Amino acid sequence: MLETSSISIIKKELQQMPKELLIQHLLRLAKYKKDSKELLNYLLFEAHDEAHYIQQVKEEIEQEFENINYSSIYYVKKGVQRIHRILNKYIRYSGQKTTQIELLIFFCQQLKSCKTNYKRSKVLTNLYERQIVTISKALAAVHEDVRMDYESDLEQIL
Repeated sequence: MLETSSISIIKKELQQMPKELLIQHLLRLAKYKKDSKELLNYLLFEAHDEAHYIQQVKEEIEQEFENINYSSIYYVKKGVQRIHRILNKYIRYSGQKTTQIELLIFFCQQLKSCKTNYKRSKVLTNLYERQIVTISKALAAVHEDVRMDYESDLEQIL
């Protein structure tokens, strides 16, 4: 079985590589994995304007909440879990704590205001509570001024 090199070894190799070959490798990587392509798209086109990126993600999440099948709690649960997976992917692309906090607060607000009561499902209740814990942990890692801005939003969803 082939051994995968460590990140530091890969980094050293990439630094020595000619620019044209590096571009070819990046394009090949993006071609075979959708997540790689989406991450590359974020890095090239979205990372410079984080506020616009957050707004686009919020609009998509809002649209996804509108498209959930509310006929039974089972479909609501599956829809919310799918939205949460999408949201986590976008948060991973950004890698910024403030983006994580803002998007998770928005997700919780959408979950609270959706057409069905999320408290009817133990899974959705646990998901909601885990997001509150995640937001609190992320808040502890940001600057005090930024923390105070988001703490009021966190109080509203509690």
